Amino acid sequence: MSDHDDVDILLVEDDPNDAEMTIRALRRAHLANRLYWVRDGVEGLDFIFCRGSFADRDPRDRIKIVLLDLKMPRLSGFDVLQELKTHAETQSIPVVVMTSSDHERDIAESYRLGANGYVSKPVSFDAFSTAIQNIGTYWLVHNQAPAR
Repeated sequence: MSDHDDVDILLVEDDPNDAEMTIRALRRAHLANRLYWVRDGVEGLDFIFCRGSFADRDPRDRIKIVLLDLKMPRLSGFDVLQELKTHAETQSIPVVVMTSSDHERDIAESYRLGANGYVSKPVSFDAFSTAIQNIGTYWLVHNQAPAR
């Protein structure tokens, strides 16, 4: 098994500081043991669709949730979201947008494209940690996903 099989959480985040805060918050809640981090939208889609450097990933190993930043180089979170929600094999993967933007147009566009949630990144680590823990607990523990 490679290190990216059986992933529960795919974190698509270009900022290493935000990624580290997210990972720390998930670890604090004991939810990060099956997490994989990619640094932009291109890597995110390659991971999900098992192509490029992730061609060896088994497509049967479904992701339980994607935590997606919006403002990234190469391919934006909007583009990633649109691509995921247009394919039958990936449209049911929950996507929570986590971004510093609280602009109404970004929120509306994210939901229009099929986001399952939208969280503006809080400034303080404690507030951010609480938000991440709540997201992880809901989507990984309480949410019931359809059978594969």
